[in-house]
Amino acid sequence: MNERIFQVMNEMFLLYAGDPKRMQHFTKVYVYASWIGQAEQLDEQTQEILEIAALTHDIGIHLCEEKYGQCGGKLQEREGPALAKTLLQKLDIEDTIQARVLFLIAHHHTYSGVDGPDWQILLEADFLVNAYEDALQLSAIQHAYHKIFRTASGKRLCQRMFALNALQHD
Repeated sequence: MNERIFQVMNEMFLLYAGDPKRMQHFTKVYVYASWIGQAEQLDEQTQEILEIAALTHDIGIHLCEEKYGQCGGKLQEREGPALAKTLLQKLDIEDTIQARVLFLIAHHHTYSGVDGPDWQILLEADFLVNAYEDALQLSAIQHAYHKIFRTASGKRLCQRMFALNALQHD
């Protein structure tokens, strides 16, 4: 873990102090996104963008709960980027990295128009964690496997995590 990732993680731990459920969620998404990105051999900058986005993708949840009384994915996409921008600026993250991270936060529940491996991997990692945390039915996971997963490493992790043996040859 590089120093900037450590700093972002530390800021997110401070921001979500007292909310272990959310802290565990974003750390799990980070671990899976990091692993998939490394397995897919992303370049260094794309990997860093992915990891920062994985840590901050749900940064808008508390604001959404306060403002709207709920925290649906589309609300998170709307409210999260401004909060993340403040955090990333505080840490002196370059504008080009900030811009992509903010874009990913604004699209982490959008499954169409995926324009890069960082976005794809973030979707896959977030789904893996949500599927477990929400106790999705195996049929829903299998459906998502075919509709969402595109990376070989993400598919392999989904197969292993949920014992999708019948899908091993996809």
